[in-house]
Amino acid sequence: MRCGIEIHQRLATKNKLFCDCSTQIVDEEPMGVIIRKQRAVAGELGEVDAAALHEYSVGRTYIYQVFPSTTCLVETDSEPPHPLNQDALDIAIEIALLLNAHVVDEVQVMRKTVIDGSNTGGFQRTAVVGLNGFIETSKGRIAIPTICLEEESSGIVGEERGKVTYRLDRLGIPLVEIATSSDIKSPEHAKETAEKLGMLLRVTGKVQRGIGTIRQDVNVSVEGGARVEIKGAQELGLIPKIVEKELKRQEALIKIKEELAKRFKKSKPGKEKAVDITDVFSKTSSKLIARGIERGMEVFAIKLENFFGLLGTELYENRRFGTELSDYAKANADIGGIIHSDEKLEKYGITSKEVEEIKKKLNAREKDAFVIVIDEEDRASKALEAVYERALQAFEGAQKEVRKVLPDGGTSYMRPLPGSSRLYPETDIPPVRITKERIEIIRKKLPETVEERKTSLLKLLNEELANKLLVSENLRFFEMVVDKTKVDPVLVATTLEETIVSLRRAGIPVENLSEEKLFGLFKEYKSGRFVKAAIPEILSFVAKNPSKRVDDAIREMKLEKISKTELEKIVKKAVEENKGDKKLAFNRIMSEYRLRVEAKDVMHILK
Repeated sequence: MRCGIEIHQRLATKNKLFCDCSTQIVDEEPMGVIIRKQRAVAGELGEVDAAALHEYSVGRTYIYQVFPSTTCLVETDSEPPHPLNQDALDIAIEIALLLNAHVVDEVQVMRKTVIDGSNTGGFQRTAVVGLNGFIETSKGRIAIPTICLEEESSGIVGEERGKVTYRLDRLGIPLVEIATSSDIKSPEHAKETAEKLGMLLRVTGKVQRGIGTIRQDVNVSVEGGARVEIKGAQELGLIPKIVEKELKRQEALIKIKEELAKRFKKSKPGKEKAVDITDVFSKTSSKLIARGIERGMEVFAIKLENFFGLLGTELYENRRFGTELSDYAKANADIGGIIHSDEKLEKYGITSKEVEEIKKKLNAREKDAFVIVIDEEDRASKALEAVYERALQAFEGAQKEVRKVLPDGGTSYMRPLPGSSRLYPETDIPPVRITKERIEIIRKKLPETVEERKTSLLKLLNEELANKLLVSENLRFFEMVVDKTKVDPVLVATTLEETIVSLRRAGIPVENLSEEKLFGLFKEYKSGRFVKAAIPEILSFVAKNPSKRVDDAIREMKLEKISKTELEKIVKKAVEENKGDKKLAFNRIMSEYRLRVEAKDVMHILK
């Protein structure tokens, strides 16, 4: 196995990378749309990138939603980019130094051709900031060849046939891209590496947090296989499964290659063309095919010589080689899917008589397979051509390609793996010289390492809480609260990492609990206004009533802490009523006043 990871992390800057638009995405309606087509162009060396050609051949139309507070003429590609955001560059330099990398002498912005519509200009701007870094892991050192500063892509809203809609509010937010070498030793080691890099980014306190702000691309290959780039792994826990399934997929494709070598000892199959077989289904009982024909579509098929039984080969759980062919058809022709002869065709309502007629039309023998597509003639022919090309590639085993993550950790084909021919200089942005003085200023302000930060936390918390905070977006806030309020660190950590999580699981809208309101909670607690047990009730009230403050919750829910004088009276009465049984008195008091007294105060008075 060979495996490497690319981390893409949004930076917490006020402005975007090449304009003054805000990086804070807000819930607002688009004020208009821009509709575009994109085409492949040659890179600096005069060659057109294979991935760009693939996207161009699909021929989609792209619709871009424009927003008033987060979009300007730069995002719409209607004016040149503004100068490079220097705050973002400083953060990228800081990250490069934390990764033990060499910071470049000059930052040169490049254009990277990307015409899947995710960028209005047909390219993404990227710049190398650091080279030859490394991190230490449990299985040895992982090299970090490059640290880049680049712009975030547009956010996808939805897809329909031939059209993709994007939001431009996300486009241009600064990202840092960290690429490891292929030093990763196992699926679990891949997770550890991603986790360590994520923690390192978080300790800077200068990266965005939340769903979608960090993405991992995983590169995997096996001996005899090919490098595959798997895009968009957002869940850390899913990474081992992604790697394991890709290893199984490539190993299975190698076995298919070996089987084909046995079946075709002298030559590969000759060129096949898509054949119109619509008339076979003139009286079909297949609802799927009948509906397609009623909508004006046609049925086409192609023969795969000597492939019988191979399309049903399991690559891993719930994925077969036929699914790979379907992925290629969908990606190249934007169709819904395929039907192939290794499936149980009766589930589609296709009869054995119709199968025999298809074979006659295709001149197929017993050991031949076939694939069916129901669509317009142009799309169907294009889809079956892609299927046939992928079938021929099976003679070579796994292919160099880009795949996307599926919810179960599996992957599906997106496009060919891009190469260096997609890069060319960005002529609208001058290079930025990085002086030694600038690097030293940043170096002197570097935060603690992850290991140093954990050591500091262990002086305040137990290991479980320390580990939770170390990977939490609440780390900086925790440190600020403890420093300014002097509240017990364990209580602060437990509230942030456990109480709020429990409330979220209970359906409480905890997203309404701003840092300002949480800070107010701890400040009021330190002043002695309420007890620990009341914290979940107060947080729940404030979350459900966003216009209310902590003070309102305490007052309206009558959660003020009982005074010492009043508590002494309550304890004395409880002891008398329970005939001197202090245990019964304690239980009764806690049952009635749990949210207004501290257990230790009751015990102290009882003693």
